[in-house]
Amino acid sequence: MPTEKTDGLSGEIRTLKEKRKAVILSHFYQRPEIQEVADFVGDSLELSRKAAATDAEVIVFCGVHFMAESAAILSPDKVVLLPEKNAGCPMADMVDAEALRAAKSRTPGAVVVCYVNTSAVVKAESDIACTSANAVKVVNSIPGDKPILFIPDKNLGRYVAGKTARNNMTVWEGFCNTHHKLTRSDVLKVKAKHPEALVLVHPECRPEVADLADAVASTSGMLKFAGESPAREFIVCTETGILHQFRKRYPGKEFYPASNKLCCPNMKATTLEKVRRALATLEPRITVPPDVREKALKSLERMLAIK
Repeated sequence: MPTEKTDGLSGEIRTLKEKRKAVILSHFYQRPEIQEVADFVGDSLELSRKAAATDAEVIVFCGVHFMAESAAILSPDKVVLLPEKNAGCPMADMVDAEALRAAKSRTPGAVVVCYVNTSAVVKAESDIACTSANAVKVVNSIPGDKPILFIPDKNLGRYVAGKTARNNMTVWEGFCNTHHKLTRSDVLKVKAKHPEALVLVHPECRPEVADLADAVASTSGMLKFAGESPAREFIVCTETGILHQFRKRYPGKEFYPASNKLCCPNMKATTLEKVRRALATLEPRITVPPDVREKALKSLERMLAIK
């Protein structure tokens, strides 16, 4: 619930936002009060694309480092701020450019498909990017005789391999620390309490969790599914921040977290105080070197060209 303090901070942020000609982006996993002060709430790449289409001079990205980098790639002429400079992504850190180059040398001719949850330098070393929503479509766009190196999420990679029947796809051994914590038994315990609830699973979860799903989808896909489904109850197998949007958009339905373990400390590191400070000081700034940006942009553009 809003408090006098959060209301005051939110008001200061809106005033500073106008002064700076800024746009505020919030990922679904952010704190509720951050989502409420944002101009756009959504998936990481979707947010960067929306910001690029605005005439804002400053982008405040309430998310993690690779997301702010994507905004900088798509909006090189805008100032990009990450309110918490240490908000990183452990999964993105599980692959770096040097390790990727070594893997490419071991699998010559492989098409490197990088999940957007990667650094700009890794995107620059990749052939094509993907999101959790379009990963199957991206892989299906690659000729069947071409080997694929999918980085860095093994759970998403295995899910995609199963959906595309690709047997020539090498999957990196990375994973999301938050989603990977969720177990089959965690979900079954909640299902036992709410037997009529449909199970919504993010593809970053373990395969045995995905096997329990009524729908496997990205965060935006989960929200869409819940809105279109006649069901009244849902078990949500992704980071708990998204529950704010589920309950806000569909107040007549019930949403249950699959586990209290599904809380990303990096996503929760951003606070209203840090957003205000970022707007006041225009720091911390996130930049991408021009040569890296040009190469990384190509991997994103190849993905966006797929219809």
